[in-house]
Amino acid sequence: MNDAEMKRNYKYRNPIIQTIYTCDPAPMVYNDRVYLYTGHDEDGSTWFTMHEWRCYSSTDMVNWTDHGSPLHYSEFEWARGDAWAGQCIERNGKFYFYVPVNKKGGGMAIGVAVSDSPTGPFKDPLGHPLAETGKGDIDPTVFIDDDGQAYLYWGNPYLWYVKLNEDMISYDTKVGIVQVPLTEEGFGKRVGDSKRPTLYEEAPWFYKRNGLYYMVYAASGIPENIAYSTSTAPTGPWTYRGIIMPTQGTSFTNHPGVCDYKGRSYFFYHNGALPGGGGFTRSVCVEEFTYNPDGSFPTINMTTEGVAPVRNLNPYVRNEAETIAWSYGIRTEPCSQGGMNVCNVDDGDYIKVSSVDFGDMGAGKFTASVSSVSEGGRIELRLGSPDGELIGILDVPNTGDFGNWKSVSANTSQARGIHDLFFVFKGEGKDNLFKFDYWKFEEMKSE
Repeated sequence: MNDAEMKRNYKYRNPIIQTIYTCDPAPMVYNDRVYLYTGHDEDGSTWFTMHEWRCYSSTDMVNWTDHGSPLHYSEFEWARGDAWAGQCIERNGKFYFYVPVNKKGGGMAIGVAVSDSPTGPFKDPLGHPLAETGKGDIDPTVFIDDDGQAYLYWGNPYLWYVKLNEDMISYDTKVGIVQVPLTEEGFGKRVGDSKRPTLYEEAPWFYKRNGLYYMVYAASGIPENIAYSTSTAPTGPWTYRGIIMPTQGTSFTNHPGVCDYKGRSYFFYHNGALPGGGGFTRSVCVEEFTYNPDGSFPTINMTTEGVAPVRNLNPYVRNEAETIAWSYGIRTEPCSQGGMNVCNVDDGDYIKVSSVDFGDMGAGKFTASVSSVSEGGRIELRLGSPDGELIGILDVPNTGDFGNWKSVSANTSQARGIHDLFFVFKGEGKDNLFKFDYWKFEEMKSE
């Protein structure tokens, strides 16, 4: 996809994040919301240049709220870089984020960071790695079984696991770090690579469903596909079950993440679909799927259509401007009011918010929190497309400083029913017109 395609393909739902390059998706369902943790490929990367993890969340699977970075590799004083693929899990009201980083004076190791909130900030409770073997310690995946025992798997080219203690920041040293036998029966047969006889490559994703344990992983070498194995026990033995997602897209790596939400099953992955995208500038996507009756996976292909919403968005409560189904041109940043805001707003940029339910009465007023240091600009409120029905125009004034936020309102025509809502940004200044923090409609009152 090039820049022009991205601007006009507002009907797309994949990739689900368009403001930056994201990779290595790790979904977590908590309190009726899906939290998605990703890596962040820096713009123009020609290697896996990654300094921080990012967090997004959704209650409808199509509009994703940007929570910024909950963790940077520098939180680990013993690390020198490389914020690669991790996974977060909740236990007893705390959140544990397992991540691989490069040690100062050494190689990759698995660290853990803890927070009281799923959106961070996360802090290193140990001051040293949680686990390391010196042999490809990357891509941790974590799961807590029904009996309360937690397991942490990781590794490339080997697959390792530990049994985590209840504190989630240490492991059973009597069992120690266990190397999983990578047999052809368990992980498939690779042809033409004597050093890696099985299909297993990296990026394991471990979970349980209906009494069956699943290990989903990047497989088959470079370029990767996604395969899986299953077991009736959390530590194997494993049985190879096949390829889920064939080698597709313009990224030579892939990384799975699987979750169930509101009675539906979702498969997260990454590709290189955004403008400038590729193997080092990746983008997270998601597909809905249905397990076969025997619990096996169907074949899942990459699409631009993505998934359908599982609920509609309420426009009559405060909504963050960084809650986005699709966007063009804009970026996000930490906001002086807390949270995040939309920035880099240029003339012609837009944000799409999907499946907005204006109800039977319709909306009569729109209010937004904005700031500007220039001539400001306008937010056109349109339905269905960036040039769809115009239901209102909000004039954004010069507020004197980007940190000086002002609540501005405009009347709107009575948009009724369910629509995709577009915020289309306009301004004579063309570039960096204003910043946008949050918005809300007011419903028309009955006579």
